[in-house]
Amino acid sequence: MSETLVSPARIGKLSIGALGILALALGTLQSVVEPALPLLQRELGVSPAEGALIANTLLITGAVVAPVAGKLGDRYGGRRVLVWLMAVVSAGGLLAGLAPNLPVLLLGQVLQGVMVGALPLSFILVRKHLPTGETQVAIGVVVALFTGGGIVGTLLAGPIAEALSWHWMFALPTIAIIAATLVVARLMPHDPPIESDSRIDWPGVALLSGTLLALMLGLVTVTSGNLPPVAVGAVAVVVAALATGWVVVERRAASPMVDLRMLAQPAMRNAFMLTFVITASAGMVLFLLPQLFAVSADGYGFAAGTTAIGLFLLPGAIAGAVSDSIGGVAARRFGPRAVVVVGAVVTVATMFALVSLHSAAWQLVLAKMLTAFAAGVATTALLAGTATAVETRDTGIATSLLVVTRVIGVALGAQVGGAILAAGADSMGRPTESSFVTGFAIAGLIAASALLVVRITKKGVQS
Repeated sequence: MSETLVSPARIGKLSIGALGILALALGTLQSVVEPALPLLQRELGVSPAEGALIANTLLITGAVVAPVAGKLGDRYGGRRVLVWLMAVVSAGGLLAGLAPNLPVLLLGQVLQGVMVGALPLSFILVRKHLPTGETQVAIGVVVALFTGGGIVGTLLAGPIAEALSWHWMFALPTIAIIAATLVVARLMPHDPPIESDSRIDWPGVALLSGTLLALMLGLVTVTSGNLPPVAVGAVAVVVAALATGWVVVERRAASPMVDLRMLAQPAMRNAFMLTFVITASAGMVLFLLPQLFAVSADGYGFAAGTTAIGLFLLPGAIAGAVSDSIGGVAARRFGPRAVVVVGAVVTVATMFALVSLHSAAWQLVLAKMLTAFAAGVATTALLAGTATAVETRDTGIATSLLVVTRVIGVALGAQVGGAILAAGADSMGRPTESSFVTGFAIAGLIAASALLVVRITKKGVQS
């Protein structure tokens, strides 16, 4: 294989700002479901476990698309692939905005899910056009603005749904994405593709995509609690077979989609494990808190509507955006390991406090702020550290796999949270207070496992 490297132009604040605006619009579209989930469940007549599927459908697509987008971006240029992905996202947003029923809404979410690939493509662009130190800071800014979009979506979902309809929650952010994509296409300089004599490893692409799709669908169906043990075992066998086939193909490929030697590096391996446990805990919190705000029962719950839930979640969204901007700087100054330890300790303490303190709205608001900040600063620090730990030509695929790990963690956490509430429902189908307590305790234990991972892998984690 031969490569021709062309030095790309250095980008300025205006171009980074254009990427940030797009990330902000994408974050808005992704976040409107969270505060409106109880509303969507009522409008569509679905259970909490099925409601989790509405949000996780987007994550399932993202998990499949992100590594493919990262690899194509490494090969053909981040800007070109980013624009094509945004066309698909826009189609999905418009479809969801017109959806008459749950199947069409889920299809729109499937198409929207390719937005997850926008993050590694943005990382490719900043890595190619900026030095290492500035790359970590720029990555933090882009991730922060993506999270900041959650502030906008969380705040506006309720008023839009109540003043217009829930369809407009998807349509309005989609219009903003279309406009932002045009700005990025005009301002962002062309990043030269890597010329190579070898072909893309399509068998590796297909097997990795199949593995991730089977894994995500397996998580959704297994945690729904409706599968018999034999079916659960069959899902595990399918995932294991696809993963094994992918490893065999990658080891024999002349130009593999993923260099397995890169994944075997201690810093990479540990970043994957830590990201997974942090986001699994965060995913449970993301699902449980809106449900507790919405439920109305004797002695617990707040009977909050969509707008009120959005306002309750807003401080947490702000904290998450701030933490993402700090995460890149913290990784540069203190190293990912120290940041992860602090984030895990904060999350564990908060979750176990919620076990007994969840009768006042301010307690849940504060818990959301603390956990969002802790998870955001830790995962962004790991992401920024990974982006600068690998070769430039591997930035897209390495960061996309880490983004996929975040997606899988959040999806698993949300589905586990939904399964716990469904299993603890009363005779009227409402989740009991004890089921929320169980969920908070499990989320705390999962976060605590990050400290164990750091302890065991101390020598391998980047510092």
